[in-house]
Amino acid sequence: MKRALAAVVLSLSLAASAVSAQMVNTLTPKEKADGWQLLFDGKTTDGWRSARGGGFPATGWAVRDGALTVTEAGGEEAGNGGDIVSTRTYGDFELSVDFKLSPGANSGIKYFVDLDMTPGHEGHGSAIGFEYQVLDDAVHPDAKKGKDGDRTVASLYDMIPAAKDKPIKPIGEWNTARIVVRGKHGEHWLNGVKVLEYDRDSPAFREVVAASKFSGYPGFGAKDSGYLLLQDHGFPVSFRNLKIRELGGGAR
Repeated sequence: MKRALAAVVLSLSLAASAVSAQMVNTLTPKEKADGWQLLFDGKTTDGWRSARGGGFPATGWAVRDGALTVTEAGGEEAGNGGDIVSTRTYGDFELSVDFKLSPGANSGIKYFVDLDMTPGHEGHGSAIGFEYQVLDDAVHPDAKKGKDGDRTVASLYDMIPAAKDKPIKPIGEWNTARIVVRGKHGEHWLNGVKVLEYDRDSPAFREVVAASKFSGYPGFGAKDSGYLLLQDHGFPVSFRNLKIRELGGGAR
């Protein structure tokens, strides 16, 4: 009897795992009805291209186990395959992305990306935009730089720090980033909790930009749309369940 019960429990567990696996990189009927769209199907690189132009990078990225993964390159920023961007721009939106860090990793999810704003680094720099920081806060030195923790995970990079009590899961586990943009208002969420918000047209935000590394880019933060970007910073980082819901801004 005990063996039979154990077999039933195992069967149910495996069935639950299978259902869970099937949910990755898919949309529920409710999500579809609410206007969500997938940005990654778990199998191909459709919808993404190199930030440097042309098609998808031949190196530096891999699609494996239902995830888009940056391959190891010694931590060099955009030094291997380089960043990837969406094949179109977005205005007002709600974006959800699962990310998984390796020990000591650094990466980012960018939005409002302007491909004409790319720093030097001999063509290997990362395109400029708003960045939802993806980082191993405990190990990577960038967490100690910036101001008041504004380079830690889920922060608006180099501008606004995420809440110190943010609910981050251990390295090697999946976390969920959520970015919401409605007009000039923006929000960062981590694992279901809002960790920061801002208003781009406020005097306070303009002061934040002026005090950041982006102060030297004329018009930074002024545009109401841009590309989405996943950063290649040379550390193994994986992304899955990339999905977006447009809130009225649409493509530009």
